Amino acid sequence: MYGQEASEIAASPAPSARVRQTRGGALSRRFPFGIRTLRLVTGLTLFSYVGTHLLNHSLGNVSVPAMEAGLLVQKWIWQGVLGTAALYIAMSTHFCLGLWAFYERRHFGWTRAEVTQLTLGLCIPLLLMNHLFATRIALAQFGLQKGYAQELYSFWVASPKLGVLQLSVLIVAWIHGCIGVYLWLRLKRFFERVKPALLTAAIMLPVLALLGYYQGGRTVLAMVDDPAWRAANLAPWQVGRPDGNATLLLERNLSLLAAFGLILLVLAARGVRAWRESRRGIVRVSYPDGRTVRMPNGFSVLEASRAARIPHASVCGGRARCSTCRVRVIAGGGGIPAPSAVEQAVLDRIRAGPLVRLACQLRPEGDISVVPLLPPAWSAAKVRTSTLSRPGEERFIVVLVVDMRNSTRLAETRLPFDAVFIIERFINAISAAVTAAGGVANHFTGDGLMATFGLGCDPGLACRQAISALGLIGHNVAALNRALAAEMAEPIAFGVGVHGSSAVVGEIGYAQSRVFTTLGDAANVAARLETACKDLLCEAVVSQTVLDLSGCPTGLFTRHDLTVRGRGAPLVVYSIERIEQLHGLPHVTVIPAKVSYRERRLGTAH
Repeated sequence: MYGQEASEIAASPAPSARVRQTRGGALSRRFPFGIRTLRLVTGLTLFSYVGTHLLNHSLGNVSVPAMEAGLLVQKWIWQGVLGTAALYIAMSTHFCLGLWAFYERRHFGWTRAEVTQLTLGLCIPLLLMNHLFATRIALAQFGLQKGYAQELYSFWVASPKLGVLQLSVLIVAWIHGCIGVYLWLRLKRFFERVKPALLTAAIMLPVLALLGYYQGGRTVLAMVDDPAWRAANLAPWQVGRPDGNATLLLERNLSLLAAFGLILLVLAARGVRAWRESRRGIVRVSYPDGRTVRMPNGFSVLEASRAARIPHASVCGGRARCSTCRVRVIAGGGGIPAPSAVEQAVLDRIRAGPLVRLACQLRPEGDISVVPLLPPAWSAAKVRTSTLSRPGEERFIVVLVVDMRNSTRLAETRLPFDAVFIIERFINAISAAVTAAGGVANHFTGDGLMATFGLGCDPGLACRQAISALGLIGHNVAALNRALAAEMAEPIAFGVGVHGSSAVVGEIGYAQSRVFTTLGDAANVAARLETACKDLLCEAVVSQTVLDLSGCPTGLFTRHDLTVRGRGAPLVVYSIERIEQLHGLPHVTVIPAKVSYRERRLGTAH
C-alpha cells in the first residue's frame, strides 16, 4: 500500500476537479506563518515568565531577603512598560489561540500529550486570576506594594488554600510549557543531543522552586508572631484594606465568569459547526486497499483516517509542522481547495509534486481518492535521524554506472578480508568523486555503484557534474592504484557508463525497508554503456545527449554508433580511453550545485 512503484503513482489519473482558491488565501499568503509563529512566540514569552518565577522561588533556599532581591530583577523585567505589554499581549493572545485550537481540532486521534497540553492551557487563565488581581491589578488600582513577605504570609498564614492555588498555577503552566517546547523541538536534529539537559532543567527547576517556597514559608511562620515584623510587613499599603480587597474579589469573580463564558461559547460553536457539517453532506475518501471512509464535509483527510482507525503517519499531530501525513491525490471531484500558505511552505520544502497534499490540511469538498506516501509507523525520532521518503516525480537525470573489473578473481586469490578491503577502498574513491562533483550515490552493487545527478539542478548542470565526476573518478582510482601498487600485481581496472534522460525517481519498498530508485531509460542505458566499455577497450562510454548538454567538446573522444538492447535505433556514444585525462580540464570542471542533506542521504539512509 505505502511502497507501491513510483511509476504507478506517477501514472495515476489526475483529479478531475479543478483546484480552487480558498477564501482568505490572499491574506494567508501575505502572512504565511502568522498563527503558528504567534503561538510559538507568545508561548515562549509566557514560558519565560513562569521560568523566572520558579527561579525566584528557588532563592527561598537561601533566604527570604534573597527572594526579595530576586523579585526586584523580576519586576524590572516584567513590570516595566515593555515587559507588561509583552506579558499581557502574550497571555491574552495565547489563550485565544488555545480556544481557537480547541474549536478547530476534532477529537479524532488526539494523543495524551495533546489533550494534556490543551486542558492545562485552558486551566491556566482560571488559576492565574487570583494571583493577577492580588498583585498587578492591586498595584494598579490601589497602589499596594506586595513582596515575598506579604505573599508568603497570605499563602501560609492568612489563606493556605491560596498557597495551593498559586503552586498549582505555576506547576500547571510549567508542565504546559514543557509539553509545548517538546512538541516544538522534537523534530529538530539537535534534539537528541540537548534532550538530557532539557529534561534535567524541566525537573530540577520546579523542584528547587517548591523547596524554596517551603523554606520561605517556614521562615514567615517563625516570624509571624513578632510585632515588629508584622508592623513592617503587614501595613494596609502592603496587604490592602477590607473594602479594596472586596472590590478585587468581585472583579476576579467576574473575570472567572468571563473566561468560563468564552470556553462555553467555543463549545457551543463546535456544536453549531457539527450541525452545519451534518447538513452539508458526506464526503467519501477512498484508500488504495479498497477501504472507503464517509466523513462530514469539512473534515480533513487525516481526520477521516483517524475516525476510521486507518493507520496514517502524522508526527506533528496534524499541525503542518512536518510532511509525514502527505498523500497523493489520484482522483477527486467537487473541487479541491488550494493549499494554504502554511501547507504550501511545507510542500515547497519537500519539493512535492502538484498532486501531493498534506492530509492534515486537505479538506475535500467532494469524493476523493488518495494514496498515503509514508508508512504509518513514522515517529519523531525517525524524522530526526532519517531521510524522509521522496515521492515519485518525473525529471531529467543523469545516471553514472561504475563497475570494477576482475573482482571475482580478486576474491579467489586473496583472503576475504583483503578482498573486501580493496573493494571498499575502490567504492570509497568513486563515492567521494561522485559526491564532490554534486551527485548522489544511490545503489551499491558489491564491486560498483550507480550514481544520480540532477535531483536538485537543471539538465545542463547535471551533465556537467557527471563529466566532472568522470575526471575525479579517474584521478581517485589512479591515486588508489599507486597506494596499492605494492600489494597488487596489476592496477584496478573499471568501466563507466553515463547517460541522461527523463525518468521517474522516488522511493519504493515495504514498511521501513525503502530504497531510492530510478525508473526509466537513463539507468538501463547507462548500465549497457558500462558493459560496452569491455568491447570498446576504454574506461568510459558517454552518450551524446550528456556531452551535448554539458557543452563539453566531443573532439577529445571517439564516436561510435552503438546498438543498445531495448532500443530500436543505434545510440550515438563516445568512448574515453582514460578518464583521468579529464581531471582538471576547465571545460569539464564545474562547481557542484547545492544538494540538500536529504538528497545526499538518499543512497545511504535505507
